Amino acid sequence: MPPFKDEQIIIIAPGSETTLAQLGLPESFTPARLHVRSCMFPAEKEGEWEPYKIRRRMEEAAKPPANASTEEKQEIADMKKSLGEPEEDQIIYEEDQISEEGAVWPIQKGKIVNWSCFFALITHVYNTMNPPFHTPILLIAQPAWTPKEHEKLTQFFFEKFKTPAFAIMDSALATTWAYGVHTATVVDVGKEKVDVTAVSEFVPHTIGRVVALPDCGGEAMTLRLLEKLKSKGFNRDMCEQLKKSTICEILPVGIPLPGGEPNGKTDTITNPAAAASTGATASGPAAAATLGNVPRGPGVDTEVGDEPGDLEEEGVLDVANIVASGKMTEYLARKEKEKQEKAAAKKKGADTTTTTAKPVRLPNAKREKATFMYEDHALLDTLKNMNLGTEGMAAAHAALDEGPSNKNGADGADGEQRSGADANGATDLANPKAGRIRREIEVGVERFQAASGGILENIADAVHRTISAVDEVNKRSELWEGLIICGNGSRIRGFKDALITLLKTKYLITPSSASIFKSELPSAMPTPTGTGANTPTPQLSQLGPHGGPPISSGVNPLLYAATTAQNPQLMGTPGTTVNPMYAGGQPQAQNAHSSHGQTPTSIGFVKLPEYFPEWKDVGFDESAFLGAQVAAKVLFIVDGGVSKGYMTRPDYNDQGPTGIHDYSL
Repeated sequence: MPPFKDEQIIIIAPGSETTLAQLGLPESFTPARLHVRSCMFPAEKEGEWEPYKIRRRMEEAAKPPANASTEEKQEIADMKKSLGEPEEDQIIYEEDQISEEGAVWPIQKGKIVNWSCFFALITHVYNTMNPPFHTPILLIAQPAWTPKEHEKLTQFFFEKFKTPAFAIMDSALATTWAYGVHTATVVDVGKEKVDVTAVSEFVPHTIGRVVALPDCGGEAMTLRLLEKLKSKGFNRDMCEQLKKSTICEILPVGIPLPGGEPNGKTDTITNPAAAASTGATASGPAAAATLGNVPRGPGVDTEVGDEPGDLEEEGVLDVANIVASGKMTEYLARKEKEKQEKAAAKKKGADTTTTTAKPVRLPNAKREKATFMYEDHALLDTLKNMNLGTEGMAAAHAALDEGPSNKNGADGADGEQRSGADANGATDLANPKAGRIRREIEVGVERFQAASGGILENIADAVHRTISAVDEVNKRSELWEGLIICGNGSRIRGFKDALITLLKTKYLITPSSASIFKSELPSAMPTPTGTGANTPTPQLSQLGPHGGPPISSGVNPLLYAATTAQNPQLMGTPGTTVNPMYAGGQPQAQNAHSSHGQTPTSIGFVKLPEYFPEWKDVGFDESAFLGAQVAAKVLFIVDGGVSKGYMTRPDYNDQGPTGIHDYSL
């Protein structure tokens, strides 16, 4: 009988942006039931942490009229006392689960940078699950964590939670367990980093492993969008939500942007003075012809000037600043007027829709402009800090929210209330989605350039370096054909296809690339073709330098190695290959080192698992958690500790935290 049951097992996967956790293993493995932001907030007492931002507000007690008599005041006080209402003003504390203002993120670039905050985060996750007493724990470790940190984590889990068993599993190894393969190259795209790991026969290769590659994760793509759109009034939060929207897409290399502009093209400024004054990137009539007719310069009716009394500027409107500057009433009145005009126009156009043909909707990759719905957290925080009261908050929300609504006021299939307010109009701060203020924002071709600036190139180079560092040369081709791209940073539309297209463009050896060797062939030899039928047979007439392999005069040694590695004309008996290190052509084993393993001839993805239906709907970007479920089932239930896959409480008492290194998969 196994020492543990399915419903007792805890899995925790800390991440820079989100921490995943789950209590119990379902019969069919599902995505993580608990998603927690990997941040904590400083509490009033120094050294303590809160999981959510705590807002303080003063609630004033009802007071009798100033001209009331002493008997009336006493009567009112007795009534308030009987109803349980406070007699004096008091401070009310509210949890705001939306705001990230003042948050501390203990994991940055995959590394734990604040241990006190990190332990508070793990404790919050553990308490949220409310597990029973006898619960083993499996922790998914980031590649950046050192062995010393593994010992520190082991000590914390055993002494804080009194767990009967504890195991640490590498995130890349967990991903291979999810896909059911023993050899693969795992590219984990996180928030601020990318990890590239070559796993061979369920063993991660530490030599050559790319750990925490900077400026290539999801945050780098957000900042790249911000760089492109900052001049149009976008901030970081807008770019983050744009990146997660369906209109943000990464086009493969060579696919032009809508409008005919080449992908990744940037205008080079050759005349800085002209760019500053007129916006032209160069001098001359041709550069001037590309500009608009609106004059530039300060003043009214110019591209950088303001219209008198106009609240809007070119680009995205900063509503939070308008509200905070005291122009809230004017702006709300204008928004209400715009809503009425839109509703009237929509009603008027409804009569003509039956007679007009429905316009053809172009795919996103062919549209120069598209819109997405932005949740304005800064505006919501501004309204909360203004203490507008229940009615004022509800009125402001109704006027500012541009999100879609239906007749029932429900949000999509889950049926939650759109306005985020209760029947009395009060905003529920405990609901993470309550009180959302959404605005429709238009974006141009910048939405296709999130991964520009060398992000994909750096990741591709890291993949090549990681696989090339594997000392088992015969495994490299399998590693190239077994790519797994995971991590929430890779969720952006088109990212995986663009990366593998770039890998094939840079590193793939195809039959058509044989033309690069034409200049190396002697004139007497025919040009090799893709089928290998006309592959030349070198004349082994002379030995190479220092008694090396015999080569033909004028033939490049690299070309010789490439054409003889699998040339059937140079093969001896079946199962052997001519070894060029011997003039007599002594046979060598088929799996011996040969130059053809240095470069890939095929690059592809590992086939997605087909036996986890719950994961097909959400995708396999968090596949490390799926692999952890599979591993937990094997370690704690099937194996039962026979292969020392986890550390028990008696083992910890005998060996201490350093003994965790003796327990692994």
